[in-house]
Amino acid sequence: MFDIGATELLLIAVVAILVIGPKDMPLALRTAGRWIGKVRKVSSHFRSGLDAMVREAELEDMEKKWKAQNEKIMREHPDGGPSEMEPTGAYPPEKQAELIKLTKERDKARAELDEANRVAEAAAKKSAAAGNASAEVEAEPAAEGEAAAEKAADPSKPASEG
Repeated sequence: MFDIGATELLLIAVVAILVIGPKDMPLALRTAGRWIGKVRKVSSHFRSGLDAMVREAELEDMEKKWKAQNEKIMREHPDGGPSEMEPTGAYPPEKQAELIKLTKERDKARAELDEANRVAEAAAKKSAAAGNASAEVEAEPAAEGEAAAEKAADPSKPASEG
């Protein structure tokens, strides 16, 4: 707003020192600072009041536009709504009943599948236990074969670890 350069500020400082004197300069600067602070506070308060008035005026304009638009829509559709209703996402009662029935059937099928998986796991464990007794006889040669396979898979291991 004010275009004060360095030379103008230097001139003001020299005049202030000559007129006020170096002894009273700190008090004068402190007083000037307080006055400047008060002026800034009043100006910001004034500015915020103007901004609030502008916002209220804009809101009133928007309310007028909305009211006019609402009246236009109500004139075009006196029954209270458009001739074709938009889908809401809700299902009619017949469709809702069908969806509930299908959900129950799906849950029942999942439960049957889980039960069949449990039976199959139990049978596999039983056959593994039965096969384990006969496999104990062959365990020693198989263990030697496994050690050889591990050594072949990881040749960096020394022979004493395997």
